[in-house]
Amino acid sequence: MTATWQDFEKIDMRVGIIVDVQDFPEAKVPAYKLNVDLGPQIGLKTSSARITQLYSKQDLLGKTVACVVNFAPKKIGSFVSEVLVMGSYSGGNVVLLTPDKPQAQPGDKIG
Repeated sequence: MTATWQDFEKIDMRVGIIVDVQDFPEAKVPAYKLNVDLGPQIGLKTSSARITQLYSKQDLLGKTVACVVNFAPKKIGSFVSEVLVMGSYSGGNVVLLTPDKPQAQPGDKIG
């Protein structure tokens, strides 16, 4: 399937900073509950992330990440995931996508 430029423009991707990480024992697949700061325009949002294989909670605190902010919220058990923290699949694990320069600030658009 080929996506059009118009399809791509519908996805709102932003820089976020993980400010809180909690275990998510109710998840069927091991995951964390994340709170992500997406800047003053969007604010603090929640995400469920299956990233426990490569990241400890301490690794994630303060980490700058790429997020999709305009997908519909997804209910996972009693938890609502509001944003998708983006990553690549490597050997069955998720590797987070992160800006490589500190100038990237929460809420900055990715495009």
